[in-house]
Amino acid sequence: MRDSFITHRNMLSNFEKVKTHGLTSYQNELNQKVEILCDLLENYNDGRRKSFFCIAVNLLELKDIKEVVANLNSSLPIKEKSALAVHLFQEMAERRNVELKLRKSLC
Repeated sequence: MRDSFITHRNMLSNFEKVKTHGLTSYQNELNQKVEILCDLLENYNDGRRKSFFCIAVNLLELKDIKEVVANLNSSLPIKEKSALAVHLFQEMAERRNVELKLRKSLC
C-alpha cells in the first residue's frame, strides 16, 4: 500500500488497540501524541522537519516517543535542537526496526 502525506502502516495495529483496550484509551494515547507533535513542530522544527516529526510520532509507540522527548535539550539553538531530535528519533526507530519514511509508489 502506498502512503499519502501520513503513513498507513499502523492502521491494522491501531484498530487492534481500539478493539483490545477500548476507544477511550486509544483516544487518550492519540491526544498525548498530538500534544507532543505540536510541541515538536513549535519548538524543534527548523523549517524542514514537519513530515519527519509527523511520521515519527505516527509510527513509534507513545512510550518510545516520550523517551526521546525526555532526552531533548530545549536550550540549544533551533538547528541543533532539530538535529538532536531527528537523531534521537532515528536511533529509537532503528532500535524498534521502524523505517521513518513514507512508502512511495514505484510508478
